[in-house]
Amino acid sequence: MAEVDILQFAPFSSAVDAGFWHHFTQLKLDVLHLSEEPLPVAGSYVNSDPPGLPSRLSVEYDALNRTTASSRLSCFAPGILINTNTVEEFRNRNKQEILQASAKIMWEAMTSNSALENPSVLASFVVFTFADLKKYHYYYWFAFPAFALPKPFCLVRPPQNVAAEYTAEQVSSLVEAYTGRDGDISSGFFTVIRDNQDFSLTHLEDYQRLRTEADGTDRDVYLGFSDPSTLPQNPGWPLRNLLTLVTLKWGSKFQRHKVICLRVRTRNAQKDGSHSLVVEVDLKELVGCISASHIPPVLGWEKNERGKMGPRMVNLSANMDPTKLASCAVDLNLKLMRWRVAPQLNLDIVRETRCLLLGAGTLGCSVARCLLGWGVQTITLVDNGKVSYSNPVRQNLFTFEDCLSGGKHKATAAAEALKQIYPKVNSRGVVLSIPMPGHRVGESLVSQVHEDVATLEKLVAEHDVVFLLMDSRESRWLPTLLGAANDKLVLTAALGFDSFLVMRHGYRSEPEQKDSHNAVPHNIPRGPIPGHMLGCYFCNDVVAPGDSLQDRTLDQQCTVTRPGVSYLAAAHVTELLISLLQHPDRGLAEAGVSEGRGLKEGVLGAVPHSLRGFLGTHQLLTPATTAFKQCPACCTDVISAYKQEGFDFLLKVFNSATYLEEVSGLSSLQQCVDDSQIWELSDEEEGE
Repeated sequence: MAEVDILQFAPFSSAVDAGFWHHFTQLKLDVLHLSEEPLPVAGSYVNSDPPGLPSRLSVEYDALNRTTASSRLSCFAPGILINTNTVEEFRNRNKQEILQASAKIMWEAMTSNSALENPSVLASFVVFTFADLKKYHYYYWFAFPAFALPKPFCLVRPPQNVAAEYTAEQVSSLVEAYTGRDGDISSGFFTVIRDNQDFSLTHLEDYQRLRTEADGTDRDVYLGFSDPSTLPQNPGWPLRNLLTLVTLKWGSKFQRHKVICLRVRTRNAQKDGSHSLVVEVDLKELVGCISASHIPPVLGWEKNERGKMGPRMVNLSANMDPTKLASCAVDLNLKLMRWRVAPQLNLDIVRETRCLLLGAGTLGCSVARCLLGWGVQTITLVDNGKVSYSNPVRQNLFTFEDCLSGGKHKATAAAEALKQIYPKVNSRGVVLSIPMPGHRVGESLVSQVHEDVATLEKLVAEHDVVFLLMDSRESRWLPTLLGAANDKLVLTAALGFDSFLVMRHGYRSEPEQKDSHNAVPHNIPRGPIPGHMLGCYFCNDVVAPGDSLQDRTLDQQCTVTRPGVSYLAAAHVTELLISLLQHPDRGLAEAGVSEGRGLKEGVLGAVPHSLRGFLGTHQLLTPATTAFKQCPACCTDVISAYKQEGFDFLLKVFNSATYLEEVSGLSSLQQCVDDSQIWELSDEEEGE
């Protein structure tokens, strides 16, 4: 048989919108995780492409959300997406099994009536993928299943241009009938009826009835389909499955069939279908060669750009804004935690938490880096120091360049470094001295100190969490007071030579709990301690903080510590915050001394009150203590005095630490202890 007598088809070529891969990425990260269940995906094709373009099956950006064609002028192609989690699985999966599984669905539709009722299944496709979400490389391979029948489809004559078959008026009538079709016919497969000069379209399932009724009349009944091909002699790939269906359903009744391969382009604002094809096939050789009980072999894998049988790859990282790429990569690292380890992890609450870091030195730099790793978007650093030559080797946000010309301010240099690491972070540096108890304020400095206090008050009010990362005890007092007065989460990290302390302050966020503060027992309860009853950094003190830097040598003024201790403390204080944010009670989460036994847990487990680490013995203890009702920083009397007197109260404290002891009740407590000791001595003397 001559080659011209055999019908050949123009294969589909996949066209995937870049937005589809972005959408798929978010779906995999947020919903699918490690699932490899097939996903429905909507494809579409048109019959209006200009000459020279391949037959394109398009997958648009929203293809995972739709079950219809992307527009009224396109035809729907149902597909499934099969994604693998490793590149090895993508390479080694049996591709023929994937194709056969899809073909089986199509064959079942053909042998039942569902393919006639919903002929879109004849344009089915499969996309097999592996997404390397770290590099934004997407490997994919499309298959357009079609059955390889025992014999080819034979042509009665070569394909004819529709303009050579019919008058211009008839072609115009055909195009008008097609462009005015309803949603049912927009599947791309239909029945065409010609009565003299007029054409009309109806459903594919009406073909057999209309063909039978047309015998002996002037009416012509055709198979019709929206042809995505632009080749002059070859119809598009979907016709192959349509003719298979016709052979299976009606081959024994009608052996010859005319098919109108409808192509409609716009010329001069008019719809033109004159380049459509009329194909006449003879199915005589195929009748009896196939049966509903036996699925024929299947083919349809797409060739890649090199014309080889293999997958394609798209690299979206080259086309993405680097800042957006960095943002997506940060999200990826965090969302991977939810796939297997912590599916209930709430990353949004972490991202939205505004963190104030008081201290931009060794601890401040390390904590800021840890917070970036958790996706925190708002970080403000406060410090009044400058970067010195000794800093960069321990403080990981600074470089040698930051030390030159007297050194940059630590707060602003650290904030700039965070932006260099992750441009989307909202980082800010504030150069500020924190006033301290016992550090007298002269008349000339009152105005400046007042301004500093106001700035610190505003910063605490604007943030959700306050980290105390300074290098002196008394510098932590004012932020502790402000945190308690403003119902903020406050966390402390402090360093020794080979030890560290990390703790969360008690969180008194509800009025009734604030009122009950004075009723806190002196001893730790046997059971867990509620979050509002936990102590702060100063709750174990029996004296008010004073000037610890006066008359101290250089080694006593600086924090001399083993380099690794600061990293341990920074990691623990950051993870302590994250655990609080993931706990259902947040700052009110209970704590105990039983290593978490019997404690209410959050997504990341129970939350300790404090951690004391000892590098010399490699130990980590988790003590928990109740609040002290005479605490010089967070007791009710001190908070009330601050709220009533404001800066006047603070100024008295700055100028005299003993005033703070009077307000908190520490002086009375000390007097009671002294009196008790004297009384006991008097008894002993009397007894002698």
